[in-house]
Amino acid sequence: METVTYSPPVKRSVLIRGHQTSISLEPIFWHALEIAARDAVMPINALVAEVDEARLRVASPPNLTSALRQWLFGRALGG
Repeated sequence: METVTYSPPVKRSVLIRGHQTSISLEPIFWHALEIAARDAVMPINALVAEVDEARLRVASPPNLTSALRQWLFGRALGG
């Protein structure tokens, strides 16, 4: 079993389609996002923009931070 370090969210700025926005994620989610971006061979900003576009296509979109957590969890589950 892997040890998890519990930490509060960390705020970072990202650029999405030319607009600066702040996202607060726990360090474990930032690390997972960095791995996902590396695996996709793209910058984190580009990956966040893709998730943002996908979340805006649903009938009742969650906020971006929630969408990122859900996307990362789905990816961890193999989806």
